[in-house]
Amino acid sequence: MKKQFTILSFSLLVISLFLLNSTGHAMASVKSDSIVMSAGYVNEVYYSMKNGVVQTGPRATWDIAFRTQKRSSSILTNDGSGVVLYTYPKADTSGWATVDTTGLSTWTRMFNDPTDWENGAFSRNAKGHPDYGWAKYNDVTHNLIGDSIFVIKLRDGSFKKLWIVKKLSGLDIFVFRYANLDGTGEQNISEDISSLTATDFSGFSLQTNARVAFEPVKSSWDILFTKYMSVQPDGSPYLVTGVLSNDSVGTKKFYPVSLDYSDFGAGVWDSTRSSIGWDWKVFNMTTFTYNIVDSTVYFVNPVKGDIYKLIFTAFAGSTTGVVKFNVERSAGAGINDNNASDIQLSVYPNPATSRIYFNVTGNTGKDLMFTLTDLTGRQLRADRPGKTGGLNAYSMDVTGVQPGTYFVTVSAAAAKMVTTVIISR
Repeated sequence: MKKQFTILSFSLLVISLFLLNSTGHAMASVKSDSIVMSAGYVNEVYYSMKNGVVQTGPRATWDIAFRTQKRSSSILTNDGSGVVLYTYPKADTSGWATVDTTGLSTWTRMFNDPTDWENGAFSRNAKGHPDYGWAKYNDVTHNLIGDSIFVIKLRDGSFKKLWIVKKLSGLDIFVFRYANLDGTGEQNISEDISSLTATDFSGFSLQTNARVAFEPVKSSWDILFTKYMSVQPDGSPYLVTGVLSNDSVGTKKFYPVSLDYSDFGAGVWDSTRSSIGWDWKVFNMTTFTYNIVDSTVYFVNPVKGDIYKLIFTAFAGSTTGVVKFNVERSAGAGINDNNASDIQLSVYPNPATSRIYFNVTGNTGKDLMFTLTDLTGRQLRADRPGKTGGLNAYSMDVTGVQPGTYFVTVSAAAAKMVTTVIISR
């Protein structure tokens, strides 16, 4: 009888521990994981909070990338691999044959917006609809017509002149041409990306004159470990190694908190491109190694599925490119937990001066509300602005708002998306 009692007691103990573990409180299941970008961070790693590493591959395979959404105007440069873009300041497209790069060192370098996938390097001169930076919107054909020449420095250090001639919006075809600076080696490309919507971007190499598939299926990954251009407080760009988010993913950062912090319901989900970013680590000038910023907890709300807690534990630096971290399932996603994926929002121009424009896609319904809040949560604007035409564009007057960084939220029924905008004068 004593033996039977002992076995029964042990069984009850195991069951009790399992029940405690299944609630995610007493014995939460924490997975210690790592990714490897290799020496010099030559690789980038796409990661799923549920499934782990999705894809590891070399970053330096493409020069420019076109967003595959029909209503998008975004074109990226591979700024993490040394690609630099300049708008040619001496002529519009009529000067294609006589591009002169004298004074190039004084021209403004253009990089991807670190916070917004929709605001690629080619769009950084956008003034708001109908001006999308590299092109203007045609009200009759609904196509984007290129009006600018660019000079681009490629991954190998060579330079070419580049003209994005147009985007046939209904067909999802980009037409562009590029050549050596002296006009030799000209290529005229019609890039049909209409069948590539499983990924968010389609790459192109101006060195090999070929399409490059560098991104896994969009729904398969949540965060990306890579190199990209960030912005210093004075507005100048600088290269960092960090984490970018799928634009259908929301994140939250809590600091300073204990590492067992679990209230992912506090605050609002941040859907900006670099919401996790690079500053979860600092370089120690004494030991010449990296320290992880303590008391910092992240939550990641994936495209579909559960909410996860993310805590970084080690960063090896450029010798191996190893990043270590803990992942913990925090909760099953509900209708309000996963609402960040229902709407996709981009804001332009960014920085803005007197008016900001919104591109909105996704299951928005009919009644959209836009709000502008400062970093403390104080609401400055709340509006249901009328549509201005173009790529599902809406606008808001920000005249009188003091220069600074703000949050823009678009909501419709239970769906909500948040992004950042900088207002300058």
